[in-house]
Amino acid sequence: MTASQHMVQANGLRFRTMVDGPAQGELAILLHGFPEGAESWSKQVEALAQAGALAVAPDLRGYGLSDAPGAVEDYAIANLVEDVVGMIKAFGRDSAHVAGHDWGAIVAWFFAGRHPEMTESLTVLSVGHPAAMVAAARDDDQKARSQYVGLFLMEGKAEAVLADDDYRRLRAMYSIGPNPDAMPRAMVEHFVRSMSRPGRLTAGLNYYRANLVPGTGWSALARDVKVRAPTVLLWGDQDPALGRLQAEGTARQMIGDYRLEVLEGAGHWLQFERPDEVSRSLVQVVNK
Repeated sequence: MTASQHMVQANGLRFRTMVDGPAQGELAILLHGFPEGAESWSKQVEALAQAGALAVAPDLRGYGLSDAPGAVEDYAIANLVEDVVGMIKAFGRDSAHVAGHDWGAIVAWFFAGRHPEMTESLTVLSVGHPAAMVAAARDDDQKARSQYVGLFLMEGKAEAVLADDDYRRLRAMYSIGPNPDAMPRAMVEHFVRSMSRPGRLTAGLNYYRANLVPGTGWSALARDVKVRAPTVLLWGDQDPALGRLQAEGTARQMIGDYRLEVLEGAGHWLQFERPDEVSRSLVQVVNK
């Protein structure tokens, strides 16, 4: 099976989505991170469709062929959550299994907290509960891992640094960690071409700028994220950006059915480094 492309209206914007699986199957929404796109979930979309689910992987706002509003505040977490609400409704559903990686995981956490009635299950890759992230950020290890965020918050300079020398530093991001060749070169080039379109790199960086300014944004709201849906966190123990504290600390924030799956030897790009394990975990959740 090959995923088809659909443009859907959600929350006042147009989103390009990759879709596969039977129309009446369990709906699974897969949210990508920075600096990627819907294609980061290609293998998982296929696996879910083969298991009988309707799998939908959108380009999030600002990415790929989806609309890219121009203001920083357009990328605040409340708007990103409502995008997911709109997507679920666009497919004629009242709820879905929601999965996310990197920024998509943060959106998924907040969605599940704010819309428990719409969340059949939650699967998050790499990023633990927002409150666990806030707590871990006080530790020297996680502080060191997160130093890059300081650059991303600098409007103009971050774009210049990442775009310099034909996007050399942006390309290098896809190779960080213990498995530098996990993401195929063709996929890297696709993402770089997409991010190099006018305004798109800024849109991706606006996720950081709208939400990670000290004292504001989602960090101030993290303690209010109460997730009741069955939840799985998949974390690579060699992730250079997201350490053990935030992963293991997530259990203390959970009030429902939860488990942590540690993928030993894996880094940050889990859909590429461990595609079969990620797919298996998603299928198990959807087919429960």
